[in-house]
Amino acid sequence: MALYMFRFGYTPETWASLVKNPENREEKVRQMLAESGATLEHLWYAFGDDDGFALISAPDNITAAAISVAIASSGAFSSFTTSVLLTQDEALEALEKAGAVTYAAPGTREAVPA
Repeated sequence: MALYMFRFGYTPETWASLVKNPENREEKVRQMLAESGATLEHLWYAFGDDDGFALISAPDNITAAAISVAIASSGAFSSFTTSVLLTQDEALEALEKAGAVTYAAPGTREAVPA
């Protein structure tokens, strides 16, 4: 399963609703993800630019995208972003493959190896 990080910010209305009716969102999110074939690894709340982060495992990008769209379209969030995460082994494999890629930067005439 691939790993994904969801970063989110709640709307003021969502915060107001949670203040009036506190609930363990981790349980609800875990159940929703399980119904989609994904797993909640952990949910954190934060201070700063984002209100929280969720680390999930999903079988593929399509599933993760579907979950992201469903959550983001709920209207409960002022921001919602998804990042695909790589393990250390995957990052090393990508770095090795990058050595075989040639790229011509904008404004240049020749491609150069990485």
